[in-house]
Amino acid sequence: MPAHILGIGTATPPTVITQNDVRDLFLAQPGTDRLTSRLIGAAFDQSAIDTRHTVLPELVAGGSAFVDRDSRAVHAPLTGARNDVYIREAPALFSGAARDALEQARMPASGVTHVVTASCTGFFAPGPDFRLVKDLGLAPTVERDHLGFVGCAAAFPALRSASRICAADPSAVVLVVCGEICTIHIRVSSDPEQIVASAVFADGAAAAVVSAAPAPDARTLELDGFGTALTSEGEDEMRWVIGDHGFEMTLTAEVPRVIGREVRAALDPLLARADAPIDAWAVHPGGRSILDRVESSLALSPAALRHSRDVLREYGNMSSATVLFILKRMLGDERLRDEDRVMGVAFGPGLTVESALLRACVPAPVHAETLAAVGTGFAE
Repeated sequence: MPAHILGIGTATPPTVITQNDVRDLFLAQPGTDRLTSRLIGAAFDQSAIDTRHTVLPELVAGGSAFVDRDSRAVHAPLTGARNDVYIREAPALFSGAARDALEQARMPASGVTHVVTASCTGFFAPGPDFRLVKDLGLAPTVERDHLGFVGCAAAFPALRSASRICAADPSAVVLVVCGEICTIHIRVSSDPEQIVASAVFADGAAAAVVSAAPAPDARTLELDGFGTALTSEGEDEMRWVIGDHGFEMTLTAEVPRVIGREVRAALDPLLARADAPIDAWAVHPGGRSILDRVESSLALSPAALRHSRDVLREYGNMSSATVLFILKRMLGDERLRDEDRVMGVAFGPGLTVESALLRACVPAPVHAETLAAVGTGFAE
């Protein structure tokens, strides 16, 4: 029996930053030369991002270990200080997204039997999976798994784990939560790769409730299959390592080109399994150029990636959580029809391509005449 996503929830920090404001903050840093200024302008202005969310209100107001209130100079806190912010802020994002997902799925917290979490922007133990049990009041016997440091592609391995749990135990209800606080690793740099990272990454969390039991009266997504592939090159083009002053992202200009060359072959097994045209695409927006390359390589219509582009524009790249934001929008889109095939794609360090084939389950609308007839029948 296939597993189903019964509901998807999201959560973001309250502070919203505009792309223009953050660009201007970086342009105003002491010692910024003309070349660096041009790189900053290009990275921010061509990102196709309008707004992002952050746990650092000081990016707007200043006055912390991250930004000086008076000079607006961006500091370089040690990794431990950055991780302290993650420890403080991450649990509320995880639990907020989880509560939203449970509400969307009409599932009580007491029904959850398993928790699968994913995050790559901070560490602590007992970690987010443990805190979810405590914060949501889940049973202490709930089984927990955590995927750490998998990167932007982690949502699909997390859903794959949930699907396999449901296959092994049809009574299972799995709560999957992906949460990232990327902005705590912000840094001033003249390195183009670090400038791009500062221009695209953001904070947010998303959750999904997965069960083998379908919900015939609700819109759900059936998990039909998963794929994973390593590209033939790209191991050094996208990397995520722990440095003394935060986690350091390598994201070279080769990443979109590698994805453009190899995404079709990576998806071929799932496309063959679908045995039908794909009706909707949920592609992780690692950046505008990545979406452009995927659209071109797969010969997609400009409308095919509208949800991916909308999420990028409004939220930026929230790493592992982002593709669940896209699937939530897709699930609520009235244009999604019953039996529509959905292809989800995300990219992680390596380069790794993680994918999922999903099928929309959309109940037929109940018309007023039908309700009236049912009501008359019961009255009789």
